[in-house]
Amino acid sequence: MTTRDIWTIRSTPDAARVRALLTRLTADADVPAVERARFLTDFTTRLRQCLDTGGADVLLDVPDTAVPGADPDGRMRIVVRPHGRPAWRYTMPCRAPVPPPRTGPADLTAQDLADALLAEDEHTATLVDRLTEQEDLVRLHREELHHTNQGVLALHAELETAAEAQHELLDAERAARADAEKARRLLTFLADASAAVTASLDLDDIRRRLPELLVPDFAEQADIWLFDDEDALRGGDRPAAAVTAARSGRPQHAAPHPGGLPGVDDLPPSVLSPDRPLLCIPLTAPRLLGVLTLTAPGRRFDPDTAVMLMELAGRWAVALDHARRYEQHRDVAEALQRAQLTELPTTDGLRLAARYLPATHGLNIGGDWYDAFVQPDGSVLAVIGDVTGHGLNAAVMMGQLRTALRAYAVEDDSPARILTRLHRMLRHLQPSLYATALVARFRPGDPTLVWAAAGHPPAVVRAPDATVRVLDAKPGIMLGVPVPFTYEDHTLPLPPGSTVALYTDGLVERRAHGIDPGIERLGQAMAALSSADLENLDASADALLKPLLHDSERDDDVCLLLCRSLPDPAGTAP
Repeated sequence: MTTRDIWTIRSTPDAARVRALLTRLTADADVPAVERARFLTDFTTRLRQCLDTGGADVLLDVPDTAVPGADPDGRMRIVVRPHGRPAWRYTMPCRAPVPPPRTGPADLTAQDLADALLAEDEHTATLVDRLTEQEDLVRLHREELHHTNQGVLALHAELETAAEAQHELLDAERAARADAEKARRLLTFLADASAAVTASLDLDDIRRRLPELLVPDFAEQADIWLFDDEDALRGGDRPAAAVTAARSGRPQHAAPHPGGLPGVDDLPPSVLSPDRPLLCIPLTAPRLLGVLTLTAPGRRFDPDTAVMLMELAGRWAVALDHARRYEQHRDVAEALQRAQLTELPTTDGLRLAARYLPATHGLNIGGDWYDAFVQPDGSVLAVIGDVTGHGLNAAVMMGQLRTALRAYAVEDDSPARILTRLHRMLRHLQPSLYATALVARFRPGDPTLVWAAAGHPPAVVRAPDATVRVLDAKPGIMLGVPVPFTYEDHTLPLPPGSTVALYTDGLVERRAHGIDPGIERLGQAMAALSSADLENLDASADALLKPLLHDSERDDDVCLLLCRSLPDPAGTAP
């Protein structure tokens, strides 16, 4: 239940009394100071406005705390009703019981008004204190916010620094990965290119390989200047950088701008290539062989690529030097080998033709040999042999056997006894060296072939009627085998017009098939020759080699000695 009072305000004194009364009532109701000050200030402002428009009525509802069951924490309600305008309403929280006003505004004394006026200073002081507290609190919060902002700024700076560092690390990692990948590619290319240029001992092949490997990925052009190449010496002008590299033995870089290449001297741009840089690399292995001149594929040479190119040029120079030395040694070996071969004799009733082909691998110094010579009685001994192994030792031993065989043949014309003495000599002089040989004797006027073999492939005989026979009598052991052995002579009727083929295993033996199929192919090739073909024995030798050596690569030397007894002029040849 509430107590309601209505006061009419028509003048300033009325407004002052009502305000003074409300000041006392709100203080008695223990309305919070801030709420009380806010209410009284706004209430005063409203009253001033109402006085300008003719006044207002003020309605006050106060909870009656004397009534049983009333809310002790009630609310004070105040309504201001200006004349002719909408009302303003206030609700004040009361923390203490509010007694009904004992007097109205008109009953207030001068003392009451004075007290109300002084109370305003208390309200103001309270507000000032609260304002000071709030200002101190705001200042404290401002300082905390400032420190927080500084911390946030510092954190942002640290985060930005960390982000920049992370970006730098990522960029460094990417660069390192790119460098590693480039190094891997260059090393892989260097290994593959080195294997390619060192895989062959053919000089022309090695010279051709390098430009093919470098152009166009690593160089636009590749020029090779070899000092002992007459064609290259007549090739025309050389860049000044190439001449400087040849004189100094140091790599030279010629371009409008420094190259910054490790271990390379910089020179002005070349007149022959003013727009593209040149890299001139001496070819040393260990002597200076020439200069490799590369034209850059782009505007400049990459330093890492230049290092790889110089390393590859050095390896290529070594391969080139090895190939040249190999060619020189091969030429010497072939000269030595051919010096050991006999110039075939010319005799009545017998024609001879021989072919010797060195192996296509190695230094071509082998132990294969053939020989034919006339005995004091006019007979002809034809010899074919093969010393095991290759190299200078085999060639020297071949010469010794050839010389010894001729010496023994002067004293005895039996092929078996000659081989027996050779076997005995080889056992004592070269116990670790072995050889095969076949000796055949042709006697004028005697249509009989006498032969003996020491572990050698059998001779193949073509009769005048084109039938072919392999002299497959069991051969003796190889010469030099550390056991005593006596060889036997074998005989075969040899009608005039017959052709005997003596050969080494390089002609008929293949790793995948063995020797027997090759001997069979040789017999077939001899049977295919006609009597007219055999009139030219050299051409017949070439005709036999062609089907048997259809592949160009040979792992062993090849010897072929054809012996043809001339047909009787009175007879007819089939």
